[in-house]
Amino acid sequence: MTIRVLLADDQAMVRTGFRYMLEAEEGIEVAGEAGDGLQALRLAAELRPDVVLMDIRMPGVDGLEATRRLAGPGVADPVKVVVVTTFDLDDYVHAALEGGAVGFLLKDAGPALLIEAVRAAARGDALVSPNITVRLLKHFARPSRPPRRPEEEARRSGLTDREVDTVRAVAEGLTNTEAAERLFVSLSTVKTHLASVQAKLHARNRVEIAAWAYRSGLMDGEAG
Repeated sequence: MTIRVLLADDQAMVRTGFRYMLEAEEGIEVAGEAGDGLQALRLAAELRPDVVLMDIRMPGVDGLEATRRLAGPGVADPVKVVVVTTFDLDDYVHAALEGGAVGFLLKDAGPALLIEAVRAAARGDALVSPNITVRLLKHFARPSRPPRRPEEEARRSGLTDREVDTVRAVAEGLTNTEAAERLFVSLSTVKTHLASVQAKLHARNRVEIAAWAYRSGLMDGEAG
C-alpha cells in the first residue's frame, strides 16, 4: 500500500527536499504541499493523506494549532501528524505530542529517520528523535504525587508481567522488532501486547505508553 504524505512548511526549499527524499523511497508518494497552516488544514480535509509532515513556525495558523485541529483530543477522524522542525525546544515537543502528533523530528534528522517516522506513523506507531525522547519523558512525565510502587501501579492498571516488560521496552525507545528480540517472543506477540496495553492505559500511542512508564516509576531502576 502506498503511503500518501502531505508536506506543510512555509519554506519551498524544505518541501522540495522532503519531496525528493520521500519519493525516492518505494511505497511513499507526496500527495500535496502546503505553505501555511490554513492551507495544510484545507488540503488535509480534501486529500485525506495517510501522514502529514508539519512544520511548527508558519504564518497564520501555526503548526501546533494545525496539529491540534487535525489530530487533537476529540477529533472524530484524526490525521496522523509528524511534526518536523528546526527548534529543539521541550515546550514545542510537549505541545505537539499533547496536540495529537504521533512523531517529532528535527529537520536535520536525515532521510533515514524521516522515512522511518513516516512509515511508523502510517502503521500507527510513534517516533520521536532519539536525542529528544528520554530527556522529554523524564522532564514532562514526573508524577504530580509520590507514585505507588511500580508493581502496584501496573497491577492497578491490569497489566500482565509480559505487558510490563513490553512497556519498558517501548519506554527505552525500542522498535517492535527490537522488543521482540529482547523478550524472545514473536513480532505479532509484541503487537498484541501493545494493543492490550493501549486499551488498558487509554493511551493513544507509544509515546503516551512511554510517558506512563516514567510517570509510574517503572523506569526508575532502568534509566539510572
